[in-house]
Amino acid sequence: MAAAAAAIFCAALRRSRPAAAALLLRRPLPSSRCLSPLPSSLGGASRVFPRVPGSAGFGHYATVADESTPPARPKGKARKNPMKQSRFDFTKVDAALLPTVILVGRPNVGKSALFNRFIRRREALVYNTPGDHVTRDIREGIAKLGDLRFRVLDSAGLETAATSGSILARTVDMTGNVLSRSQFAIFLIDVRDGLQPLDIDVGQWLRKHASGIHTIVAMNKSESLDEHGVLTAAAGEAHKLGFGDPVAISAETGLGMAELYETLRPLFEDYMFQLPNNGLNQDDPTSEAETEAHEGDESKLPLQLAIVGRPNVGKSTLLNTLLQEQRVLVGPEAGLTRDSIRAQFQFDNRTVYLVDTAGWMERSGKEKGPASLSVVQSRKNLMRAHIVALVLDGEKIAKSKSSMSHPEVMIARQAIEEGRGLVVLVNKMDLLKENRPLFDKVIEAVPKEIQTIIPQVTGIPVVFMSALEGRGRIAVMHQVIDTYEKWCLRLSTSRLNRWLRKVMSRHSWKDSATQPKVKYFTQVKARPPTFVAFMSGKVQLSDTDIRFLTKSLKEDFDIGGIPIRVVQRSIPRKETVKTNSRNTGPRINTRMRTDKRTTVSEPTTAS
Repeated sequence: MAAAAAAIFCAALRRSRPAAAALLLRRPLPSSRCLSPLPSSLGGASRVFPRVPGSAGFGHYATVADESTPPARPKGKARKNPMKQSRFDFTKVDAALLPTVILVGRPNVGKSALFNRFIRRREALVYNTPGDHVTRDIREGIAKLGDLRFRVLDSAGLETAATSGSILARTVDMTGNVLSRSQFAIFLIDVRDGLQPLDIDVGQWLRKHASGIHTIVAMNKSESLDEHGVLTAAAGEAHKLGFGDPVAISAETGLGMAELYETLRPLFEDYMFQLPNNGLNQDDPTSEAETEAHEGDESKLPLQLAIVGRPNVGKSTLLNTLLQEQRVLVGPEAGLTRDSIRAQFQFDNRTVYLVDTAGWMERSGKEKGPASLSVVQSRKNLMRAHIVALVLDGEKIAKSKSSMSHPEVMIARQAIEEGRGLVVLVNKMDLLKENRPLFDKVIEAVPKEIQTIIPQVTGIPVVFMSALEGRGRIAVMHQVIDTYEKWCLRLSTSRLNRWLRKVMSRHSWKDSATQPKVKYFTQVKARPPTFVAFMSGKVQLSDTDIRFLTKSLKEDFDIGGIPIRVVQRSIPRKETVKTNSRNTGPRINTRMRTDKRTTVSEPTTAS
């Protein structure tokens, strides 16, 4: 009776979905040898496996997997398989010649989470939004997987059925444009959802637009599934995509990174060996000798530039203009940018890291989900920047009575208080070309109003431009670099003290008797320039005196437009050593006897 019931169960198991049966039994799937004897024509075994003692029901019959396989690994823990070493040293390769991998897939399959794991920091926004796109732009970074190094691109979720001209359709077009500079692609699917029709559509889109790119299928979110059952069934489904054997990974926990390494390593090695000189950078500008030469000149170090402003003032258009490529999504819709997009480019043999922040200055603070995360991310990137480019809307300035709104004033003052360099960019000036009087009025009014709003810093640079037409691009970069070099300025102490003697003589003091005495003046740090006046005597510099010194520094050394800090320190007087007049006799040594041994006491004075 039991054997017949077992045979019926095996037949039902073969007809049903293996994945569902594995989840139902919560144990590995039975192999071709089933629970009961099967006819030889079906390839069955001749032996019946006994039931597990103390169990009841057909689901508790012992199987071959129960006897031969070890216990299942705890869920959610990543494997710790040691990775083999690559035959190629990717750390010596120029970053521009590293293999490029683009992450593609439908929305919400974990592309940004895998991107963060590759670059080893939380840079891309990750949020569970099944009905929306969090990532809309192309994000780039240098990935580290074991001893492999490669460039990785995080793309937006692909929806091939998107309406022409919509945001989704524009993200698909942008992803297609960057495929031309990618050699490999990791096609992510959500193994918990199974193979979806949209996954098949994305696979067809890749075969059409990326026929020359080697594509690897990664089954993401596999940390909580049974390896021998559900993953095996999912791998069979993933073969329908036509890109070979898939790799089971978990971007959240790191599961499967060793298997992904073993898949990518031979592909990257073959790619590098095909490059001339194996891609090694013989004339690397960041070599040790070059780095040592730049140690004394901080202005030659990479520049961090953050673009901030209200929504829809043209920040993303400006970034695309500076990079000379379509890196971020632009359009008439406000709030398109959610991630703070970080890009690197060269200008006049200088490395510039450019960050386009989301427009968050007019948001109420009650946003939830990706909008709230983008606000936090934008503020963090703002504080990491060296130079802050505040973008204003020239058309709105012409229609309003003021150049800057309250949020823009607050962000400008915050940048100055944090010691960052500030450059104001007035965009969309192309819309005022036909009205010349209004055009001239904006150019004249904006610098005056900025000086009134931020009086603590004189000479804040203002650049008028049109990001859409590309006008003013070179002027913007020259002004940014000029501000950065002033921000990194270092002056010698001898030069400062010669300057101090001259400037103190031309300052009008109320009373020469109460004039502060500056012993010497020196610069203690740059970025921003910080000076210390060492004072002798009890009289200290007043706020008026410090403002005078700050203004004189900016005028005499041409360092206007950046925050300068001047602090004062008092030089303590030398303390005189007081002697005790009562103990003036000669010092002698006396012996005292103890119960253990004779010791010499401390020197005493004779009375």
